[in-house]
Amino acid sequence: MDKLPKLPLDVWIDWLVDKLTLFEGFFNVITNIIGGIVNGIQWVFDLIPEWLFIILLLAVIFAVTRKSKKYGLLVFALVGLLLIWNLGFWRDMTQTLTLVITSSLITFIFGVPLGILMAKSKTAESIIRPILDFMQTMPAFVYLIPAVAFFGIGMVPGVVASVIFAMPPTVRMTNLGIREVPLELTEASDSFGSTAWQKLIKVQLPLAKPTIMAGINQTMMLALSMVVIASMIGAMGLGTQVYFAVGRNEAGAGFTAGIAIVIVAIILDRMTQAFTAKRK
Repeated sequence: MDKLPKLPLDVWIDWLVDKLTLFEGFFNVITNIIGGIVNGIQWVFDLIPEWLFIILLLAVIFAVTRKSKKYGLLVFALVGLLLIWNLGFWRDMTQTLTLVITSSLITFIFGVPLGILMAKSKTAESIIRPILDFMQTMPAFVYLIPAVAFFGIGMVPGVVASVIFAMPPTVRMTNLGIREVPLELTEASDSFGSTAWQKLIKVQLPLAKPTIMAGINQTMMLALSMVVIASMIGAMGLGTQVYFAVGRNEAGAGFTAGIAIVIVAIILDRMTQAFTAKRK
């Protein structure tokens, strides 16, 4: 039995990437915009002394947890941040936060409108849903290849790869949250003569906020999970320390950097959950 000819899918993808790299000016604009955001956030972090950063963060945590009177996160954040400072990972931590915050911000700006579009249009949902499935199931390492081809190395391609990998939860949860708004409330807003925009802003989005925030929480966790992978293309932060430790076979250094990532992940996760609960 003759062997079937191999489909040259890899050749087609390489051809497409080569053609897209011709739009160098477009990608340079995106690089400059994302690079400006990254540099601005990192500049703020570098400007704030470590002790002041800890105080400010503890104040925010206290503000979002005081009604529940659950101060475990407050104690954990204090101990965890002091440990990161003591281990000498402070700037690595702020670089990791910069990557996560930038990725989450871009994801929010584009993900929420896409989720709204999916909720409003079945045609859009049927088109976007398979794309989200592809984005979420494709191995994260694969995103590094086109990111480097289009944006070079450094924080910018790391942010782009993180956005692609982490966007689906925000889009899906926004779509779900708006669709779960009781039909009676939307009909009541229609009966009062609300426009589609007024209904969205004053009824659907406020009621869908907890679900949307849950999606943003998942997005932040996925972006944080990319820090080690993004370090392979020059994104700085705690992931770089883990990557170097793996290359040098230094278990202790790898575990200490990994513990710092876990501390940051728990603080971000509990803060967003507390903020959502506070807004319910």
